[in-house]
Amino acid sequence: MSSAPKHASEQESRDVAEAARQKDWSQESFMRSFFEGNFRLDLLHPHPEQDPDEARRGEVFLRELEAFSREHIDGDAIDREGHVPEAVLDGLRALGAFGIKIPREYGGLGLSQVTYNRALAIVASHCASTGAFLSAHQSIGVPQPLTLFGTPDQKERYLPRLAKGALSAFALTEPEVGSDPANLSTTATPTDDGSAWILNGEKLWCTNGPRSEVMVVMARTPAREGVKARRPITAFIVETDWEGVEVVHECHFMGLRGLSNGVIRFRDVRVPAENIIWGEGQGLKLALITLNTGRLSLPAFCTAAAKQLLWMTRRWGAERVQWGQAIGKHDAVAQMIGRMAADTFAMEAGAELTAAMADAKALDIRVEAAIAKMWHTETAWRIVDDALQIRGGRGYETADSLRARGEVPWPVERALRDLRINLIFEGSSEIMRLFIAREAVDTHLKVAGDMVDPRAPTGRRVSAALRGAMHYAWWYPSRWLGWGRWPRYGEFGVLAKHLRFVERTSRRLARSTFHCMVRFGGSLEKRQAVLGRVVDIGAEAFLMTAACIRAQQQLAANPSDRTPEELADTFCRQARRRIGRSFNELFMNDDTATYALARRTLDGHFAWLEEGFPDDRGKADRRAGADAEDKVATERPEIPSGVVESVPVEPSHSL
Repeated sequence: MSSAPKHASEQESRDVAEAARQKDWSQESFMRSFFEGNFRLDLLHPHPEQDPDEARRGEVFLRELEAFSREHIDGDAIDREGHVPEAVLDGLRALGAFGIKIPREYGGLGLSQVTYNRALAIVASHCASTGAFLSAHQSIGVPQPLTLFGTPDQKERYLPRLAKGALSAFALTEPEVGSDPANLSTTATPTDDGSAWILNGEKLWCTNGPRSEVMVVMARTPAREGVKARRPITAFIVETDWEGVEVVHECHFMGLRGLSNGVIRFRDVRVPAENIIWGEGQGLKLALITLNTGRLSLPAFCTAAAKQLLWMTRRWGAERVQWGQAIGKHDAVAQMIGRMAADTFAMEAGAELTAAMADAKALDIRVEAAIAKMWHTETAWRIVDDALQIRGGRGYETADSLRARGEVPWPVERALRDLRINLIFEGSSEIMRLFIAREAVDTHLKVAGDMVDPRAPTGRRVSAALRGAMHYAWWYPSRWLGWGRWPRYGEFGVLAKHLRFVERTSRRLARSTFHCMVRFGGSLEKRQAVLGRVVDIGAEAFLMTAACIRAQQQLAANPSDRTPEELADTFCRQARRRIGRSFNELFMNDDTATYALARRTLDGHFAWLEEGFPDDRGKADRRAGADAEDKVATERPEIPSGVVESVPVEPSHSL
């Protein structure tokens, strides 16, 4: 039996996560203010506008990209063969699609996040796997961190190559490192003369890795004078043709079957010292900051999928007749289609707003980006599930099979497989909720964190109590004060009532979060289901706001078309009900009983429930080098309380 890997302690994992966290708020944040009970609509409305010159250049590029994608990208063939042809990548290179956001002085197109998102949506509408090549290369690959943190020399050496289409990748995840980078085992050791670092380790699930030319590799480096982090993690630019870099396995998945993803091994790879990005010990912070905008690609993908699924479902719902009328007129199906249309409008509103916020660079969008990633991926999954249900057996049948028997080959089945991973990679939904929740309670922790920290000495606790008493004597009553009634936001017409609801929700959520702090104290961080509801309320409110702003923007452009208002109104009605349920379940829930049941399940108390299927578990466990029966009998597994473990296909940088 192989020995179990040594994991970092819970406290070590938290320390690494907290050290990597951005602690400063040099710019205003809409959602940070919202969680504190201040609904700052002025930060988002009017909707940020695209630069006219950039928009014109972007439109030309997008038209060329659409024509190329329609002619040359066959999503069904790529899914069937499990490979994106090099000719497709070469065509994208010729268009400049691998350098969409790279500045023009380095050979890129120098286009905006809005245009970039629209480009990803175009490609992904034809093939999600091909879209992933572009996204992994530019959203989390070398160009983004290099643009943000690279030296002038690094930018001159690498950005022109990357803009021309030299594929890049990001290597963080390891067999024992998903959402918890404290367990990182890849190491980089400086040479005696300090001119280079010797890299050793293995990275798992590296998207673009097997076909990439250059990648960012995260490695543990020695703690030494001048490096602030106690367990430093550093980012290195590594070229894949260097001696010692090896692709040892190409991974295959349920969806995104054309994805190039694999296990990359580094054996005594010599990395020049000048290939460190930003500095020693800055790797995790670099990853988190990069992902503030890098995550915005997933909302674009999900919105594109939702639009395509809505189109298919609308046509099928109107054409398919059962029981004397079109299936879309039956209430059970109509409810799904109506919700799908409302959600798709909100998805587009959220994706466009967050991208525009990123381009404006006037706000800190770390929380909004995380919310968009979490909410869009979960909503897209619900939409594709409904679309398959409405399509019935034809939804479950592959496009190739439908085509072979003469039916319209709508790829609903492929869409379902491709969309599922979005809830996991670039930060799983569970990790996103923890990340957002940490920022939601940040002000409370700064004011009174020492009161609930069991490690804090008595003096600091007393000081925190006095500071907290002074702060909350003003803060708490003020969260009851405000005007969230008529005629506020009257310029939004019928949507004004929803924005007034959002304003009241902001103050109620701030009070409720404070009540959670008082009730649960230091154990609040372990009540992840409770924190998840706090986050869900904020997310729904953010998307309500985005939907109302987009509807107002579209109405201003075309006053005779009231359909955006209708879509936004229906979405907001549904979101308000979801918010109400989350508030009701903050304190009245079954979390404790469910957690206790989970612990007893892990301890093997209900193993009898697993009986009744062909028992080849022992064989499977022996292949994996462990015996499950002995493990249940000898161990009492502990559930991580501070950080939810996840299994991401892209590195879950969000801690």
